[in-house]
Amino acid sequence: MTINMTEKAAFRLRTFLRATAAQETTPVRKGVRLAVADGGCSGYEYKMDITSKPKDDDLVVEQDSVLFYVDRNSASLLEGLVIDFVDGLIESGFKFSNPNATDSCGCGKSFKAGDCTPAGVSCS
Repeated sequence: MTINMTEKAAFRLRTFLRATAAQETTPVRKGVRLAVADGGCSGYEYKMDITSKPKDDDLVVEQDSVLFYVDRNSASLLEGLVIDFVDGLIESGFKFSNPNATDSCGCGKSFKAGDCTPAGVSCS
């Protein structure tokens, strides 16, 4: 399983994970759970959550000192994913570039992956 990040995304995630870990009464290493869920205007949407331990069926990947826990059912749809962080006047946040996506919505928060994609839901 390969997940790639830009330097900016890696820095933002490491900073955020350290800050959330510092709030704990006992030190624990935090990671990012990545998954894909049915939803969004294109059919699939990305899910990111902070957690301190994987679920039983998660794949564990470490990239640039960031632990990722990837839902096994989502792994094939996230293989080769590139995570970037944009910081601008109009848009700020994590942005995904997915080589498995055959189409994506204008906002970049959901995608389609060939014939296996569920029906999308209109953004309006």
